[in-house]
Amino acid sequence: MDTRIGFGWDSHAFKAGVPLRIGGMTIEHPEGLAGHSDGDVLLHAVTDALLGSIAAGDIGTFFPPGDARWKDADSGIFIKLALEELKNAGYQIVNIDCTLILTAPKIVPIAGDMRARVAELLDIEIDQISIKAKTPEGLGLDHVAQCHAIALVERALDDEDLKSMAAVVESQRQLEDVVDDLLASVHGVPKKKIVPVYDTEDIT
Repeated sequence: MDTRIGFGWDSHAFKAGVPLRIGGMTIEHPEGLAGHSDGDVLLHAVTDALLGSIAAGDIGTFFPPGDARWKDADSGIFIKLALEELKNAGYQIVNIDCTLILTAPKIVPIAGDMRARVAELLDIEIDQISIKAKTPEGLGLDHVAQCHAIALVERALDDEDLKSMAAVVESQRQLEDVVDDLLASVHGVPKKKIVPVYDTEDIT
């Protein structure tokens, strides 16, 4: 299977008077994150990780910070663009691992809800997204939120791939039949019998 890895990183300073948006959620906090869009540091890092996995550039390539159209924009738009680029390249998400670095607010109590929201935005299962949080102890970054994200993607199977897999399975069955015949004829080992779990004559 053809797999690739993408890495994304983003950082925003806290700013009074704006809502705090992380992971597609609005979080109760005295300050939000400064940014041309909604400042969602996690979704920005995930977007760059996905784009990076297929060598498609970064957020700035598609959404220049100087473009007024993206002022206060919902970062879910960036995620949708990254997913479309991923699909066009023939890949799909295997899993994503994120680490937030910030002093406050505490992420652990809401990590489950955040994972569910990000999974929804990415159209994946919740067990395909991990979100952790660390504090920037001793780094002098108490007024900044950062996020690191790693995305593992794999080439999506098309109809021809599925046909090839079916052929392999059929070949495997044929090989097993040959082996059973050889064991029976040479070594006297009885052929394997598939015993039904119910009497097919009873089905009406």
